Amino acid sequence: MSRSSRLAPRMGTVGASPTAAISDTVRALAADGITVDNLGEGELDFDTPAPIAEAGINAIRAGLTKYTAVAGTTGLKDAIRAHFRRQNGLDYAASEVIAACGAKQIIFNAFLATLDAGDEVIVPTPCWVSYPDMIRLAGGVPVLVPCLPENGWKLSAHDLARAITPRTRWIILNSPNNPTGAVYSAAELGALCDVLAAHDDILIMADDIYEAIVYDAAFATPAALRPDLASRILTINGVSKSFSMTGWRLGYAGGPAWLIAALDTLQSQSTSNPSSISQDAARVALEGGTDFLDTWMPILRKRRDMVMAMIRQTPGLDATLPEGAFYVFADIRGCLNRTTPSGRVLHTDVDFATYLLEAARVAVVPGSAFRTPGYVRIAYGVSTQVLSACCARMQAACTALR
Repeated sequence: MSRSSRLAPRMGTVGASPTAAISDTVRALAADGITVDNLGEGELDFDTPAPIAEAGINAIRAGLTKYTAVAGTTGLKDAIRAHFRRQNGLDYAASEVIAACGAKQIIFNAFLATLDAGDEVIVPTPCWVSYPDMIRLAGGVPVLVPCLPENGWKLSAHDLARAITPRTRWIILNSPNNPTGAVYSAAELGALCDVLAAHDDILIMADDIYEAIVYDAAFATPAALRPDLASRILTINGVSKSFSMTGWRLGYAGGPAWLIAALDTLQSQSTSNPSSISQDAARVALEGGTDFLDTWMPILRKRRDMVMAMIRQTPGLDATLPEGAFYVFADIRGCLNRTTPSGRVLHTDVDFATYLLEAARVAVVPGSAFRTPGYVRIAYGVSTQVLSACCARMQAACTALR
């Protein structure tokens, strides 16, 4: 018996995270002495704010290194509840919030707790790379609904209504969106909620992880807009993006007590509590607010505009101006079926990303990873100096195509 034949059949339905694979490739090249700038990773270059980092150090010194309650300490849960009230006008009881080892764990556990074989989850695309695979691992069926750039990369009420079937169990709404940076307005979310109000068996997952990173739009979240639907809305957030704490692995969510209890049970039999040290740092982060964003956001806006300027000046590239997050989802179809200086024809977005890796020493994520071929995601969470150099090399590489 081969080793591969010992794997469960479910493993044949999924692959490794494409964004993680890009980062692994960059690290492997670096180990071989080849420097590549990584514009494929979804994290900011900013250090975790000093008071938050100090809180983690103090937690270690104070001996806060033991098991906690599975769903999080009372102090952290109180901070999560206060943050939801302050930022979103959402009032959750302690039994309606949970902390976990990243928002990713909460999303996976939510599917695992609620999906039967064949249940459907509506996923507007372009979408975060992990949604479809997590749905499949939980036995569900991802129903991919394409959203178009001419509609701001957003799902319409009409397309939502058409996608609903008797097997629909969830819809995922991610705003600001990864990879497009699209931000749903209150009116746009309201129109979607109007459709969902007629289907009381459909759960709503609001992935708000980029909530604080918004440039030219106002953030809104479904549970605040439609309290009448709150009993079936899971609002997911975390400290990874807004506080530059990706490595701390701390996500949280608010939702109906029956669902939070199920997530607690699953977590108790898998990871148990998130790191006690990360919990105390996250508590301080949520209690302290986000005044540091007053410094970060102008820098991110400058970087966004730098990438957009490069795209406008480069034949074969196009993009919609993102309203949030820290990605530009670039249309590279004008560069496809063209020939590199070495004589290779670029047929796909994967070919294009490989070409940038080789010719420009820049790593980006192909749009096919986000279920939208013909695009690449450019993450500008790197230093402005590095980003400027990357833009120049990407423009030169695209200009060299024939």
